[in-house]
Amino acid sequence: MRQGLSTLMEKSICATLDLSKSLSNFSSEATKCLELTNITEWNGKILEERERQIREIALILAGQCIAILLYNLSQSQSANQTAMNKTKGWWDSNMQKHGYRKRQILTVGNVLVTLKLPYMVKRKSTPTTKNKIPTQGFCPLLKWLGMSDGLTPLVWSTVAQYGAITSSFEAACTTLTGWGINLSLKRIERLTYKFGQIGINLRQSKILNRQLGNLAEGNILKGQRVVIAVDGGRSRIRINKKGRKSSKTKRHGFIGKWVEPKLFTIYVVDEQGKKINSSEIPITNDGTYEGYKALLEILEAYLVDLGISQAKQVLLIGDGAEWIWIHIPPLLTRLGCPAETYQLFDFYHVTENIKVFADAAFNEEVQSKDWFIKVRKSLKKGKAKSLISQMDELIAVATGERCKIMVTKRNYILDAYRKGRLNYDKAINKKLPIGSGAIESLIRQVVNLRIKGNSKFWLKENAEIMLHLRCQWIAKSWDNFCASIFNSFIKPETA
Repeated sequence: MRQGLSTLMEKSICATLDLSKSLSNFSSEATKCLELTNITEWNGKILEERERQIREIALILAGQCIAILLYNLSQSQSANQTAMNKTKGWWDSNMQKHGYRKRQILTVGNVLVTLKLPYMVKRKSTPTTKNKIPTQGFCPLLKWLGMSDGLTPLVWSTVAQYGAITSSFEAACTTLTGWGINLSLKRIERLTYKFGQIGINLRQSKILNRQLGNLAEGNILKGQRVVIAVDGGRSRIRINKKGRKSSKTKRHGFIGKWVEPKLFTIYVVDEQGKKINSSEIPITNDGTYEGYKALLEILEAYLVDLGISQAKQVLLIGDGAEWIWIHIPPLLTRLGCPAETYQLFDFYHVTENIKVFADAAFNEEVQSKDWFIKVRKSLKKGKAKSLISQMDELIAVATGERCKIMVTKRNYILDAYRKGRLNYDKAINKKLPIGSGAIESLIRQVVNLRIKGNSKFWLKENAEIMLHLRCQWIAKSWDNFCASIFNSFIKPETA
């Protein structure tokens, strides 16, 4: 029975469009799964097999029920008229009805249902005959409900989800098959990128609305203590070589270039400094491969949409990357951030530099370690000036290459101190974070575990999509993200 069910799940199952028959088939298969035969030979593996069998037949039943729902929608005059009204914004002036088309839709459980739907087509005149000929069109009902690619919304969003969060598209293919979605590797890849590209387009639309002054300010961050953490990752982008394709492979050669994707996370902490992540106050993650200017545009759109000007406190935290501190503080000022807006260098990045200084300053490891532990504690207490004085004293007796290292690290600390970015005592007293662990974790989960790796060379546009998708998943905002995707297909006629 297990082998038969598995084979069934691997092939598309035609919809019966008969609920009684589907229930009868489910009941028959489920009864077999519930039999307690040869119970003395059972073990955990046998129970697992029974669980799989029950899951598979339940998914097939679910798919059959969804197929009936889709068929009823296709036969509903009200549904088809609503689809027409909801998609008129996509119509061209020459768009006309052009009969009906049969379309197959895949549901969960690998159930395939065939629907006969009204079809819209754009007609245009050829320059020679002046006769109007039909061009490719669309089915309004499928457009309206996000099924133009031949899958239900749940199947498509699930494909995109596993395509993004698993370690590879191969892993996604295996996982999806186990849940009754049997698609080719190439189709999973294509559907994932298409889903993600729609998300990128929506993000770009938000940026454009901000630039045109049409983006309304939100109030999610009203009265909240907000942390903005920024950093960069590292992965390789594929750049195709110019010239002819190889005579052997019939492909262009390419080079792999290391590129720094820039990411940010925006989150809220409560009065005790604990991160909040709820439907009312979600975490916001995003990033880009297009450089710091593009990141600033993305960040600005998000901050306006969230209502950063209404926040109670704002903390900007990052490493010593110059672009962060040149561009983001002025952006926060321009957006009307509250008076209680603080800037901090990531404490752990700063202490890494102090550790390098200590190793260069002392010959003995014990001395280096003791001094480092002492000044690290004093830095948390707001004694950065004392630290710099000690560094100067040690530099005065240093020589050679060690002295150069010490001067470089001292200057890094001195610059941060002069700009007020080492006030860890104030942040600790206000129960605000002093480290950028949130953004470091984001980079690891978004970039390092999927995009970065040996022999991984991404086309830039695909890396951008994957980064965007994984950011939504890590922020636990996948459901809202999917809702925005499917809502984007609705485009009523504007007056």
